[in-house]
This record gives sequence, C-alpha cells and structure tokens, in this order.
Amino acid sequence: MDAVLHDTPDHVACARSLGPLLAAAADEIERNRELPASIVSALIGNGMFRLLQSRSLGGAELDPMTYIRVVEEIASHDASTGWCVEQANGCSMVAAFLDPEVAQEIFGPPDGIVAWGPVGPAELVVVPGGFRLTGAWNFASGSHHASWLGAHVVTQRSDGAPRREDGGEILRTLLFPKNRATMTDIWRVVGLRGTGSDRYSVTDLFIPEHYTVLRDPKIAPRQPGRLYCFSSSSLYACGVAAVALGIARGMVSDFTELATEKTPRGARQRLCENQVIQSQRAQAEARLGSARAYLLRGLAEIWEALGETGELSLEQNTMIRLTSTWAIDQAREVVNTL
Repeated sequence: MDAVLHDTPDHVACARSLGPLLAAAADEIERNRELPASIVSALIGNGMFRLLQSRSLGGAELDPMTYIRVVEEIASHDASTGWCVEQANGCSMVAAFLDPEVAQEIFGPPDGIVAWGPVGPAELVVVPGGFRLTGAWNFASGSHHASWLGAHVVTQRSDGAPRREDGGEILRTLLFPKNRATMTDIWRVVGLRGTGSDRYSVTDLFIPEHYTVLRDPKIAPRQPGRLYCFSSSSLYACGVAAVALGIARGMVSDFTELATEKTPRGARQRLCENQVIQSQRAQAEARLGSARAYLLRGLAEIWEALGETGELSLEQNTMIRLTSTWAIDQAREVVNTL
C-alpha cells in the first residue's frame, strides 16, 4: 500500500493546508450558495480541479486511493467545497476521450472547469460537422465557477429506440462554453447549499462533433494509464464516498471539541467524561476507520490488478460500488449518532 500511495503526502497535505481558509469561508459559502472567488482561486492554484486529469494536460493523474484521501480532507472542512471538487474532477475524466487539441482548449486554462447534470429532456439533431442541441438539464454542481458545461443525451437507433450496451443506455456527452447556455437558479436547498447546482438550457445550439464523446464502454480512451481503465461513474461512486467520509470526519472533530468543553446543564462532568459518550465516540471512530480501510484496500487491489489486465471487470466494478456504498452508509450512521 505504501508503494502505491507514494504521492499521497504531497496532495493530502496540500488539501489539508486549505482547511483554515475553507473553515473561515464556510458561513459565506452557505449564505451565498456558491464558492467565493477566493476559494475557487485557491482550489485552482493548488490543482484541486486537476486531480484526475492526465499529466499531458498538466494534471496530477492521481490513483483513486490518493484521490479519495484528498477529497475526504477537503470535505472534512467544508462539504460543499468537497462536493464541487469531486464533481469537477469526475467531469474532467472526459478529457481522456477527447481529441487532444479539444481537451487542451477546454481543460488547459487554469479555470478550465466543466460542470454537468444528469440526463434531461433533449433533442439532438445530426447535421453536417456535428449536432444541433436543444434541451435542459438540472443539478450542474459547480456551475457558478465552471467555464464549460456538458450535456448527456441518450443516443438512439434508427427505429428511435435507445441504444444499449450491457443493459445500459449509450449516452453522447456534448461540451460547450457556459456562456452559450441559459442558467436558471433552482438550487435553494437545505444541504450542500454552496454547490450552486443550477439548471442550464440551450436552444438549437450547434456543437461540432469533436466536442462530443460517445459514452460507449467499447471505445478506448485516448490517454494511456491505469486511471482511465476506470469509468467516470465508478470514480464518481468512490468520490461521493470520500465526501461522505469527510463530512463524518469533520463531525467527529467538531463533536470532540464540543464534548471536551461542554458540561450539560445539571451535570457535574463534561461530556467527554461520560462513559456512554466515550463509547459512542469510539464506535464512531471505528466505523469510519473500518469503512475507509475497506474502500481503500479494495481500490488498491483493483489498481494493482489493472496493471496486468488493463480492463475493469464486472466483479471489480461491483466491488467499487459495494465499498463506496458501505462507506457512505457508515458515514451517515456516524453523523446520526453524534
């Protein structure tokens, strides 16, 4: 494990160094429902939106284990920031499938950040040289600081039925500058308020074909390396788990501070001196530690195997989903308990 994670101290320490800045901005992030320019600038300056980009684009091209630890660290200080970092890095995986010149145009600039939401109602018309797109999509996390947007559209067969592969629909992802879309403020929610996960729409927008990617598992990435054997959906899964673990880790830290200082009304002892609370605090630590270890160990084993096979198997993909879901579940239990 130590050999696999040899880059971890640099990247995790970098994320940790942002902690005081994130903590100081947390109320502003919550109040304004977006990441302030100072936080976005710090994230860009520290390469936090380039964790999964290829080295050829100036990215870190981290292994998934290191990536999880970085996202977890950021989310432990501010959940919305952790979510935005995780979502933007998931979007950046598309760069490995783009024409290198297009990938450089989109992701090369310092503020080359893509946001997108799930499949929405859309009409895609094939025209010479590309497509004309009309549609609307919700929940584009990080849309306020993104420079490009992406739209996922279900591809169709000649009879109009959705194209499928291995039971799933085949999507085409189309990328376009954010200034070509109409943004609508819909993100008025209780949690993760600072992610700015708004709606966007376009009408009859021409998009050249080389600014699109067919999300067919049979299509190999243009970039070499084990990282791009993982699908973006599998890295989204473990990235969301990292956010959940970070939120729970932050909760443990805050609760520990509270318990150390607080004496409940009518009590003679501080919370930290109560044996029941000591037990529950210890169980929370054990839940987080074991779930995190399960996730990291599973990914490390898959990473090692990919060095030989070069292809993610169904069993390995299932393991990623299992360990990620378990980490999210355990993080939720910790937060509820505390």
